[in-house]
Amino acid sequence: MTTAGRESGAGRPSLVVLISGRGSNLQAILDAIRDGRLNADLRAVISNDPDAPGLEYARRSGIPTEVVDHRSYPSREAFDSELRRLIDRHAPALVVLAGFMRILGDDFIRHYEGRLINIHPSLLPAFPGLNTHARALAAGVREHGATVHFVTPAVDAGPVIVQARVPVKPGDSPETLAERVLREEHRILPEAIGWYLAGRLALREGRVLLDGQPAGKTGPA
Repeated sequence: MTTAGRESGAGRPSLVVLISGRGSNLQAILDAIRDGRLNADLRAVISNDPDAPGLEYARRSGIPTEVVDHRSYPSREAFDSELRRLIDRHAPALVVLAGFMRILGDDFIRHYEGRLINIHPSLLPAFPGLNTHARALAAGVREHGATVHFVTPAVDAGPVIVQARVPVKPGDSPETLAERVLREEHRILPEAIGWYLAGRLALREGRVLLDGQPAGKTGPA
């Protein structure tokens, strides 16, 4: 694997981040760039919600922001088309879904195949979709966690890049468990982005490779 096609500007590989809400994972990315842990040119932050608090994180850091309000489009296809147009204008090497709460169409996903990743608050394939922490507690699992994965047309079913496990403790609520998982999200998402932008990570025929070897590792709880 090489870094061909992943560098921009001053040799810094580029990305665009999509958000829908408070943007804590976006802030983790910004912190990693600022601290020198992530070599990246964050070209834009795009949200489907004009009131997403995470947009302010980007503005304070001098990152261009865009809004594509899904409520303004007659169909998912029309929304996807405009979102794709804005992303492609920035020509990123990688597109990151960091708390982006819209289901994207198959054509959109195929356009970015192998360079579209998502962070999900569970140990996939367990608990895809919403309300993962409450569902984990209801199921009585002893471990929960977070997953970074490549995005495919099947929701939350793409090949796993990296996972982080946390213990489920007696007396946990969805909120306390979410806080523990979120700390791991903030660690593994910048890590996975860094792997990709350094040319170390690739999706080949449905398999995730890190430094040429099968990836998808899970950290200890």
